[in-house]
Amino acid sequence: MKSYNIPVEGMTCASCVRRVEKVISKFEGVKNVSVNLATEHVTFETDNDFTELDAIANAVQDYGYKLDIDAIANQKSEKTGIDSTDNQKDEYFDLLKKDFVLAVVFTVPIFLVSMLYEFDFFKNFWPFTADYTHKILLILTTPIVFISGKRFYKVFWTNLKHFSAEMNSLVAIGTGAAYVYSTLATLFPDSISIHGELPHVYFETVGVIITLILMGKLLEHQAKRKTNSAIKKLMELKPKTARVLINNAEKEISISELRKDLVVVIKPGEKIPADGIIVWGNSAVDESMITGESIPVEKAVGSKIIGGTINKNGTFNFKVTEVGDNSILGQIIRLVEQAQATKPPIQKLVDKIAGIFVPVVIGIAFITFIVWLFVGQQNVFTTALINFVAVLIIACPCALGLATPTAIIVGTGLGASNGILIRNGESLELAQKISTVIFDKTGTITEGKPDVSDIRTNNIAEDDLIQLAASLESKSEHPLASAILEKAKSKNISLMQPDSFQSLSGFGLTGIVNSKTVVIGRFDLMKEYSIKTDSMEKLFRELTNNGSTVICIGVEGNLVGLFAIEDKLKNTSTDAVQELNRLGIKTVMLTGDNSKIAEIIAQKIGITEFKSEVLPDEKANVVKEYQSKGNVVAMVGDGINDSPALAQADVGIAIGTGTDVAIETAQITLVQGNLRSVAKAVNLSKHTIKTIKQNLFWAFIYNTIGIPLAALGMLNPMIGALAMSLSSVSVVTNSLRLKRAKI
Repeated sequence: MKSYNIPVEGMTCASCVRRVEKVISKFEGVKNVSVNLATEHVTFETDNDFTELDAIANAVQDYGYKLDIDAIANQKSEKTGIDSTDNQKDEYFDLLKKDFVLAVVFTVPIFLVSMLYEFDFFKNFWPFTADYTHKILLILTTPIVFISGKRFYKVFWTNLKHFSAEMNSLVAIGTGAAYVYSTLATLFPDSISIHGELPHVYFETVGVIITLILMGKLLEHQAKRKTNSAIKKLMELKPKTARVLINNAEKEISISELRKDLVVVIKPGEKIPADGIIVWGNSAVDESMITGESIPVEKAVGSKIIGGTINKNGTFNFKVTEVGDNSILGQIIRLVEQAQATKPPIQKLVDKIAGIFVPVVIGIAFITFIVWLFVGQQNVFTTALINFVAVLIIACPCALGLATPTAIIVGTGLGASNGILIRNGESLELAQKISTVIFDKTGTITEGKPDVSDIRTNNIAEDDLIQLAASLESKSEHPLASAILEKAKSKNISLMQPDSFQSLSGFGLTGIVNSKTVVIGRFDLMKEYSIKTDSMEKLFRELTNNGSTVICIGVEGNLVGLFAIEDKLKNTSTDAVQELNRLGIKTVMLTGDNSKIAEIIAQKIGITEFKSEVLPDEKANVVKEYQSKGNVVAMVGDGINDSPALAQADVGIAIGTGTDVAIETAQITLVQGNLRSVAKAVNLSKHTIKTIKQNLFWAFIYNTIGIPLAALGMLNPMIGALAMSLSSVSVVTNSLRLKRAKI
């Protein structure tokens, strides 16, 4: 399966979106086609690497749009695909601006002459008669139609050949009808005149409509560029050059030449060009642009650093570990782009509506024209014509097409700036419906770095106990094993090679060390292996009641030691749970610990429910259990064993400091692992969906009110053109308000 993300030129409204998707979807092997009007990109997948992109581009071009397949080569560069289309968008803007300026230059005199000619004082010094005035207006209007307005008629003609229609068709039919009628009335007045009167012309209507729509397109284009500022800011984080050490000498190279394992020199105030590990020096690094955390992070030898972050006051050298798209910044940009290219369910419904919108409007316009021919009382034809034009011009599928994608773009950008990466629009829409959040304990609620806080022995020296336990635990990958191994390391205790080893998943392990049978694990595991526990049972209960995880060590049938292990709570856990509780969201904790420990931790942070002694393969079943009760469930985890539960959840939320598998499985990633961002993600979703609903309400209400007014003859086409132009601008501007939302 291969994915493409390609710029599309020439789209103006939601009907265009629907048409491009249909054209591309017809090709064999092409799946999941999604067009985003706000970013002007199409994404789709193919079954194999070989795809006739030229054929797809030609098919799209037949409908009046341009698929810029040349941009694919640029997408393979380190800059990803965003910059590759900036120049083309600037060219489009420049051409649009030229057409608008030309239209304004001719429309102003047309409008002034047309309006003032109705007053006697103007006729007294205006040297031309009415018929000559009409010819002057025709001459001035023609460049507007055939130069500034050419884009509308060109697309209309292409659509007509395919028996389809969209926003350009509405503008072209409306202004074209007014222009043709006015031209005939000017050149052949006798054939159109009624009762010998010189017929009225509508050149000012044509000029003003085209000018206002071009103005709206200019404003819309500028506003749309602002919606995508989040990605552009992310891309601007990387410096253009890097200073590397080669043969102990500093050399400045282009960022594109940076490779893994090169050593880079960073001085105070400089941007870090790539991901890496510090090999010399120390400093504080501002990571706020990636993680959303405002406090600089102290870094020393061995610390990981993120490309795009800013060094504060120290000097250090680091070894490059990842560059380009594989870096954290590259992955963030890719995830944000991916989210902005997808559609939430609400947008798919809007696209279906937009698919039939334009044909319905054209039908209403013709009905309006016919009705006014019969019910009009004076100047019947011109009245019918002007109302026909008004219906076509006031109808605006543009606002419908921009309502959702602009809000999604701004919302995902706001999330990225706060360290919240959202994989797709569907997850962003669903997050506001979350009713239950399930947290994995280790590494999510806690630091994930267990530490031995207490050791109790029975007829064995403490160092001997540590040696036996650590020797066997050296074969285990369990997080608790690392705590015992760290304890042995801190006391410089040498380890022995076990003669045998067996892992008892979820319970403990057993083996032979120094010719002694050793069993390590839960208290009930000791009983299962007939190990005598009476002498230490009271101590076990005491340590457990204090909230520690207690590891039992049985040697040759006797319980000889207890390790009390604690995994410190993250300093954000309590605040995160409290914020979710304030939002009315149920919080649940999953842990493999016994119920007593689970209860103590849950009480400390305010968790309302917990599930204890849950084995790794049971986590997904717990998620299903809550879903079966009608809950919209979010699962928050960080490890490989959390992946099934993250996939099962309605919204999987991965801790960014966790494993790659968990991050790839989840729909939302918290870059820095700050649990307070869970509530922020919910709030972000609520703000975004609220904005989408506002946009759609105004887009629908605008058409619902505007079209009947135009049909009833209560709306001047020029006022309709202004309203149509500003409707799209208002939708995009409303979406931009999201940037200031507090989440």
